[in-house]
Amino acid sequence: MPSTDQAVSLITPPAAINTTEGQLEPFEWYATMRSNEPVRFDEDRQTWDVFRYETVDRILRDPETFASDLTLAAVQSPQIGSDETTTMLRADPPAHERLRGFVNDRFQPGAIGEYRDRIETRTEELLDDLERDTTFDLVESFAYPLPVTIIAELLDIPTENRAQFKAWSDALIARPTEPTNGARERNAHRRYEAWTEMRSFFGELLEERHGESRSDLVALAANADDLTRDERIGFCILLLIAGNVTTTNLITNAIWCFAEEGVLDAVQSGEFDRKRAIDEVLRYRSPVQLLRRVATTDLTLGGKQIAAGDRVTPWIGSANRDSDRFDDPSKFVPSRHPNPHLAFGRGIHYCLGAPLARIEADVAIGRLLDRFETIEPTLSTLSPRPTFHGLTELQCTVE
Repeated sequence: MPSTDQAVSLITPPAAINTTEGQLEPFEWYATMRSNEPVRFDEDRQTWDVFRYETVDRILRDPETFASDLTLAAVQSPQIGSDETTTMLRADPPAHERLRGFVNDRFQPGAIGEYRDRIETRTEELLDDLERDTTFDLVESFAYPLPVTIIAELLDIPTENRAQFKAWSDALIARPTEPTNGARERNAHRRYEAWTEMRSFFGELLEERHGESRSDLVALAANADDLTRDERIGFCILLLIAGNVTTTNLITNAIWCFAEEGVLDAVQSGEFDRKRAIDEVLRYRSPVQLLRRVATTDLTLGGKQIAAGDRVTPWIGSANRDSDRFDDPSKFVPSRHPNPHLAFGRGIHYCLGAPLARIEADVAIGRLLDRFETIEPTLSTLSPRPTFHGLTELQCTVE
């Protein structure tokens, strides 16, 4: 196992973009890497970074050569908790099919479409609250509570606990705020506490719902006979976190992009198709900028020799700006079509919640733009969210 410093470096951004500006705007660095070092080894982070669309796409489509199970790496990742609970996110075939298969049908577009009325109702309730003020933080008041409320309802857990869910999620994705051992230890302690509390919370719920005839996702996991207790808990934790963090960023990034690129009024008026505009947000400012894989065999990638056990980091955010795949990739084009972005991944790990995220974003942004005549986000002082590509807040003034 690596030292604490080595372990922390594995979740630290590359030095070139490990700044506020770098996290908000990493795209020039991506372009430089695509041109000069499309595959390069980062000594500090002990990983191969991959930047071009074709190569990133190849990695995501080939789970046999590029495994998701990070425990196969020669240099290990730091663990969130004291165990190594397996989720579909970090599983390879055949375990992946077992961990995902029992719930896959519930997240197909047809099945998720049945929740649209519920999403619309929750959206209108949040907008009713927003109308009380002419200024609000879009993240705190809208982009976060909507997806976490929806996923909580799908899990049938108390939505009034969403502040606790946010605290857990923030702790699990946080990075040390200072490059000191003390800051790293405090960060690791918060992550461990959050992980332990979530395990206890879902462990009790799963026990209560085992054997019960219910339709919620906790009950579905509790009664999945081919899952272990840890796998059931891991499923619930993954769903709660993944079900809110990335969609929060998508909603926020959409308003950020529309305002920054001067197309908010055009999207609001219907000049641009809203679904296509949201798809362009997914390409232009992907909520997930990178994924992590492990090479399972010696191979050549981009002219570089990669050994079995080497960590590989495919940069989705860079692939989505590759001029070999997209025309004018650095330009935000709300009407772009087709738009084969990799924001939801590729292959067997294609995002389970993609249909839900699309509906939530479409409803949220559509109703927000319908409710207010003008929306003016404050773009002068932006702060990036750790780990994912988004904002900690986005102050908006509305009429």
